[in-house]
Amino acid sequence: MSERTYLEEISIRNLGAIEQAHLTFGRGLNVLTGETGAGKTMILTALHLVLGGKADSSLVRHGADRLISSASFSITQEFSSVFEDAGAEIDDGSLIVTRAVGADGKSKAQCGGTALPIGTLAELTTPLIEIHGQSANAQIVKSARQRELLDRFGGEQIAQELSSYQEILSRYGALKERLAAMKSNSHKREGEIAALEEFLAAWLVLKPVRGEIAATIDEINRLSSVEELRIASQGALAALNDEESGALTTLGTARRSLESASGKDSQLSAIADQVNEALYLLDETTHDLSRYSTSLEADPAKLNHLQERRAELTSFVKRFGGSGDPDEEMIALAARAKGAKEAIADLRGGEERTAEIEKELQEIKKQLLNQAQLLTAARSKSAEKLSAEVTAEIVALAMPHTQFFVDVQSADYNGTLKESDFTSTGCDEIVMQIQGQKDGPKIALGKGASGGEMSRIMLALEVVIAKTHPVGTYIFDEVDAGVGGKAAIEVGRRLKELSKIAQVIVVTHLPQVAAWGDEHFVVSKDESGSVSLSEVRKLGKSERVEEIARMLAGHEDSVAARKHAEELLAESR
Repeated sequence: MSERTYLEEISIRNLGAIEQAHLTFGRGLNVLTGETGAGKTMILTALHLVLGGKADSSLVRHGADRLISSASFSITQEFSSVFEDAGAEIDDGSLIVTRAVGADGKSKAQCGGTALPIGTLAELTTPLIEIHGQSANAQIVKSARQRELLDRFGGEQIAQELSSYQEILSRYGALKERLAAMKSNSHKREGEIAALEEFLAAWLVLKPVRGEIAATIDEINRLSSVEELRIASQGALAALNDEESGALTTLGTARRSLESASGKDSQLSAIADQVNEALYLLDETTHDLSRYSTSLEADPAKLNHLQERRAELTSFVKRFGGSGDPDEEMIALAARAKGAKEAIADLRGGEERTAEIEKELQEIKKQLLNQAQLLTAARSKSAEKLSAEVTAEIVALAMPHTQFFVDVQSADYNGTLKESDFTSTGCDEIVMQIQGQKDGPKIALGKGASGGEMSRIMLALEVVIAKTHPVGTYIFDEVDAGVGGKAAIEVGRRLKELSKIAQVIVVTHLPQVAAWGDEHFVVSKDESGSVSLSEVRKLGKSERVEEIARMLAGHEDSVAARKHAEELLAESR
């Protein structure tokens, strides 16, 4: 398998029917089975919480104060820096994410030992796992989701074209706003020019430096307190350096005492090393204090200059800035000063300057149009390839007469485009369709497919897109809904194929799918209806035969079912 992130394990306490559970997943195909209501879905709910999903107090097990869901992920070097920048600690390539939800509905999240807002957690963990259930099937019918899938499949080529398009669109928007401001301010042009010139002249005279106000105040405080600082530093120096009772003298005596027993006990030697280190640090400190004390010198002229400078700086901020932190206000004023000359030129230019900006705007619009066409071309090329590859997968999933189409419907580049045609994602609308039989009509995804067919189409899409997209873990819930017989075997086969590229976890009720698993977990109820640690377990070889036989016949004692289970397992191998 390529180098990708993957889910190592998940621990659950007091979540719905589950009192306590711990699952360690493999990097291939992991299947999760069990009777209806045993708690399989709760395990996915726990993972949903870890990924920053919405918390609900009703999820907390009855009688418990809170639920805790914790997951460990193996993180690649590529993603490590993203989490570390957020303050998370990654230990030997593993990241632990924990979510706690109280019975009062309050929720807390930790990522790598650092508390994070839920929104930040969701944003950080999005690239780690792709979850597919009935909600995913509902999302796929939306044009925005279809465009996202096509762009993911297109990879770097589409990403580059989209990035270039968005950069030009941003420039176009900024210039358009500038032009609008020029036109709206034309009636108060003279006043604006006078105000900007006054501000710029004052700025050039003042010549402030970033952070200067805080630095000036610090220096004023130091020069205003020279005598107090000298008394404090010399008093500390005396306490350290006194020949009879100073800390250095005392530590020197302690070191000589310990040296008399040197080499006779390792524990005492370690303590002696600590004393030596303390003595070294204190000796350095006395030198620093001595230099500091010597450097202290009253300078009334410099103090007076600094006080005048502070008055100038604060007066400037009050005159031209806001009421925030003075240094922060000065940063904003620096940005204003940087664009002041250009703003004055815009205002003075009048109609001539406006005409220049309008001409520049038209040039950028031409660039935007050209880049939008390049983006459309890249998408069209990827759409053709995606259509062919997904169709091949769908045929393999026992839908031999079904064809999959990705159409890129773009704006009329040869006609007159409206401003609204240029969206942040380009001028294209992506439409995914299926054709149930040759020469039959193309029908929009979601309108012409049953639940079982939609599940297989989603699986086909993921198998194809996973080859180019770096998601490390795919989770499928009810991917086999409405599927049976040969189609169920093919679903299992394609899940197995996907697991060669990325980790796959599937919740299933079909034995034909479960047989393909590299790791098999079963969730079962105890007599009280709760699920405990002992009832969420990984199955051995013989136990897998029994569980698949139960799935086939409703109980594991059927000889025919056991034989069929053994055949399914043998076929998957």
